[in-house]
Amino acid sequence: MSLHALLGPGKLLVAPGVFDMVSARIADRMGFSALYMTGYGTVASSLGLPDAGLASYAEMVTRVAAIAGGTTTPLIADADTGFGGLLNVERTVRGYEAAGAKAIQLEDQVFPKRCGHTLGRQVIPAEDMARKIRVACESRASREFLIIARTDARTGHGIDEALRRAELYGKAGADILFVESPESEEEMRRICASFDLPCLANMVEGGRTPVLSRAALIEIGYRIAIFPATGFLAAAQALTTAYTALRAHGSSAEQGLALFPFTEMNRLMGFERVWDFERAHAE
Repeated sequence: MSLHALLGPGKLLVAPGVFDMVSARIADRMGFSALYMTGYGTVASSLGLPDAGLASYAEMVTRVAAIAGGTTTPLIADADTGFGGLLNVERTVRGYEAAGAKAIQLEDQVFPKRCGHTLGRQVIPAEDMARKIRVACESRASREFLIIARTDARTGHGIDEALRRAELYGKAGADILFVESPESEEEMRRICASFDLPCLANMVEGGRTPVLSRAALIEIGYRIAIFPATGFLAAAQALTTAYTALRAHGSSAEQGLALFPFTEMNRLMGFERVWDFERAHAE
């Protein structure tokens, strides 16, 4: 079933954020309808840098190919601003689609961009972003490859301007509208009531938008919810706990740490196939 078919009224597609192959393989086994390759988490895990426009197209599309190639769940991938102008958007859309993503997210920030739940974001003229969306739609090989148009105008320009921009991007051909960082449930309701196209909710724990229950998001009218930070925040907390104990005691013995079983990790990474291959080809 295509992603498009999963976005009907009264449904909520929940996509966890994945940022490396460990998180992607774990999420892939959970039965989600889609995975979301988070830009913040990908840049943090691969480069150790903030989500501030520092990752290149080549670095990001390589990660798309790895995650899409190593999982079976449809992948939605963050592509920031498209990494430049209209020709860059064309290349980005074609590259992400060829790499195996099923949907791409493009935003209307100036370059270099910033994380959508931080201050200091600036946006390009709405008409320039509409042109990017039109180019993105023209560049895809299949209509099943979805274009997600995100506006970051809310924080600096208010909800009315964000809604105006989202309407323009929908008319330009976007399949899904993403009004970033509304600051209340009332604003979230205004967003969903304003459009017939599916709307996306970005649920960032500790961010600017209220994190609501599944039932509440459906009642408001959202069709898709991404949880980009849940995985890497949980991983960072677990690593902090484990490394703190190791530093304090000099060993993991008798610390009662909640650790993923080593045998299960071997299975997750595909060692069973390696061992079967070696047995089949042993001299």
